[in-house]
Amino acid sequence: MKKIVMATCLLLISFIEVNGQNIVKGIVVDSNSEKPLSGVLIKLKNTKQRILTNIKGVFNFENLLKRSSILEISFNGYETQNFPIELTGKTIDLGTVFLYKNLQVEEDLSIITLTDDELNDDTSAADNISGLLQASKDIYLRTAAFEFSSSFFRIKGLDSGNGKVLINGIEMNKIFDGRAQWSNWGGLNDVLRNQEFSNGLSASSYTFGGVLGSTNISTRASQQRPGTSISYSSSNRSYEHRFIATHATGMINNGWSMTFSTSRRVGNEGFNEGTTYNAYSLFAAVEKKLNDKHSLALTAIFTPNRRGKSSPNTQEIFDIKGITYNEYWGFLNGKKVNSRIKEVKEPILMLNHYWDVSKNTSLQTNVAYQFGNIGNSRLDFNGGANPSPSYYQYLPSYQLRNGDLAGAYEALQNFKNDGQLDWNRIFEANLTNANFGVENAYVIYEDRVEDKQLSVNTIFNSEINNNITLNAKIEYKRLRSNSFANIIDLLGGIGYLDINNFADTESERQNNLLNPNFIAKEGDTFKYNYNINSDVASAFLQSQFKSKKLDFFVAANLSKTSHQREGLYQNGRFTDNSLGKSKKLQFTNYGLKAGATYKITGRHLINANASFFTDAPTIRNSFSNSRENNNTVENLTSEKVFSTDLSYIVRSPIITSRLTAYYTSVKDATEISFYFGDGIGGDNTAFVQEILSGIQKKHLGIELGVEAQVTSSIKLKGAASIGQFTYANNPNLYLTSDITNEGVFDKNGRSGDYTANLNNYKLAAGPQNAYSIGFEYRDPSYWFIGATANFFSNTYVDVAPLNRSSNFFTDSDGLPFLDYDLEIAKELLNQEKFDAYKVINLIGGKSWKVNDKFISVFATVNNLLGKEYKSGGFEQGRNANYRELKSDKTLDIPVFGNKYWYGRGATYFLNISIRF
Repeated sequence: MKKIVMATCLLLISFIEVNGQNIVKGIVVDSNSEKPLSGVLIKLKNTKQRILTNIKGVFNFENLLKRSSILEISFNGYETQNFPIELTGKTIDLGTVFLYKNLQVEEDLSIITLTDDELNDDTSAADNISGLLQASKDIYLRTAAFEFSSSFFRIKGLDSGNGKVLINGIEMNKIFDGRAQWSNWGGLNDVLRNQEFSNGLSASSYTFGGVLGSTNISTRASQQRPGTSISYSSSNRSYEHRFIATHATGMINNGWSMTFSTSRRVGNEGFNEGTTYNAYSLFAAVEKKLNDKHSLALTAIFTPNRRGKSSPNTQEIFDIKGITYNEYWGFLNGKKVNSRIKEVKEPILMLNHYWDVSKNTSLQTNVAYQFGNIGNSRLDFNGGANPSPSYYQYLPSYQLRNGDLAGAYEALQNFKNDGQLDWNRIFEANLTNANFGVENAYVIYEDRVEDKQLSVNTIFNSEINNNITLNAKIEYKRLRSNSFANIIDLLGGIGYLDINNFADTESERQNNLLNPNFIAKEGDTFKYNYNINSDVASAFLQSQFKSKKLDFFVAANLSKTSHQREGLYQNGRFTDNSLGKSKKLQFTNYGLKAGATYKITGRHLINANASFFTDAPTIRNSFSNSRENNNTVENLTSEKVFSTDLSYIVRSPIITSRLTAYYTSVKDATEISFYFGDGIGGDNTAFVQEILSGIQKKHLGIELGVEAQVTSSIKLKGAASIGQFTYANNPNLYLTSDITNEGVFDKNGRSGDYTANLNNYKLAAGPQNAYSIGFEYRDPSYWFIGATANFFSNTYVDVAPLNRSSNFFTDSDGLPFLDYDLEIAKELLNQEKFDAYKVINLIGGKSWKVNDKFISVFATVNNLLGKEYKSGGFEQGRNANYRELKSDKTLDIPVFGNKYWYGRGATYFLNISIRF
């Protein structure tokens, strides 16, 4: 018995000794200066085992399992080093490891020139998707980000709200509409390099994610590339000039590390006329390594920005004024002044605690507070004529409709020679009123949202063994939002009467019965004022399993969301349901997803994923007219999303490619639109809120990306997206309005129920087919050049749902129009398909090393041939029935034709940087 015990003890001691001696150590230094590099990531590939070098560049990787592996040494801004190692129980000393700076790193950072560049607040098709994809190395996704995004292309036909954006593990998607506000961190390219992207339904260590995956941006000061970087950029897209300066200390004495960055973006005019741009960006990150297990990090971001908006226009306007025309500006004292300015001031403060519980287990706890405001300005005119230079009554088409040829010619000449806001006339009207003691005819006001959001979460990651990893997260978000209108410029007047001129009775005209006939001055709140309170609590759990031939994961998500409106005004049209709190909307949601990768060989893989989850309605789609009342969308329920994909992946020294087939189904979606409609309930005209609910959508298609390294210097690349994105049912529709005496709307401003016959209509999701082919040449002397040809087709206009309902063919007596012709109606309701087009893009750059400094020049030219193309558009809801639409479309130039956005013509971006 003693012999057995003795043998067992010797065996255990031997085992402990062998594993205890599995050590890899070394020191990492800069190849040029030979200074030690702190914060360098040392990890064993395909495991969660990892450490960072200390302030002396030293690493000592202990207690490693006995096995063959690859040790990866990586650091931001340097070329990654890989060392095959055989752990046999002996200490492996790698000695001094030299890391070489990557001279081409600036290219990857500069291709995404403006993370908030493609945002356009007037069309849901124009939200930014490129920023979500910039961390991806996948050839297809990089093509979508760099080549397709300027055409407002959407991955899988989905908007960016289907992808989650996180900073230090904290989700940044807005509760209001589900989208990330990229301008909240715009201009900070230097410090947003450290990103982890999870494609589509694949596993993420930080979040359950969405159909388009997730991006986690790390701003930890210890992980920033040490040194100083200064850059200047010139462009003719949104801004004209950009300056960025960044300094990172790396890990210094006593475990401190700090990073600071600032930028300035400015432009008197972008590609569209009158689109001014004025933005500052400030960033500070400080981290203290408390000991070997604990680090505390503080991040502060403030990026105030102002930019002028551009208008969608009818074909008539584009034919007269061209694709750069913008109706929102006019000359004032010799300068272009835009009436519609978006201003964003939303600072972000973050505190993050990182705890390495053990070699294989970590716990990250995060707290973030975001506050500030978003404002959108515009003209209001309750006492004057419509000031818009492109108002339909001022255009030639309106005069032609009335048979006035002379008037049409005069309107054409006036619009061709000027066609901008007449600020002088606006001031003169207000000054004339002021001289007679009368309130303003015109005023500039701002729709303002002031948010305060607190986010708290804890993220747990543990590698249980070499084959199993566990990820978990719990999170709480609390939003307190105040929305109101406020006067920002009286334009020479004495005050503005706060009433609604479209109402009939004195009482109904009041925007706030608590303060009737209020004369608003600059800085005063008027029109509407309400709070939105939202709370979101969620939990996420995921397990990942790895084996020699098969990797797979399963994940689950559970959340609870609540929204409630609190009206601060008592609206004269909705006296009983505008003041005070609405009913609280509450939603419990869940999600399940799983995926597997089968390794046919090390170079050929098959990947499959599937997910089903529910999403709570956003604030935007929960209240039918939040500015005036507490009404919530009827029968509101969570969206149901099912998505699956199947991919074949090839990774060889020459060819890298991915072919993916996907299918996504969305059910019970809700959309709310606002517009003036002629022909509501027969022959009525009203400003309406159109509520479309129970929407089903279908997204299916194929994605292909191929990259071939044909020589050491030449790379060929191609990508294709072939999709079909359609409505999959006939959703419910009803209207609300503040008109209650027209025989169409009841006392609560609600119309009857309709069915919108949208089944099989195409979604307005940008080009549904996109193709790219190109090449890159990279010279050993650190210069490169590349070109791509990109082809786009199957882009459709956004249809007007009300025109596809019974309202379209019903007269005011409730019976069909006597002159209704089915064949003509089909032609009238045919969805417009835009012409296919081709865009050529060029890219090039050069890097130099001068002593200990690195200089790089990078340039792109997009749409080299200046191709004019429609990137999006929508049918105007103004012609809401058969007679109105037929009358308009029989004209040579429709008065209420579709409105479009055009892509930019030839644009450039040039960047020069120096780092040391």
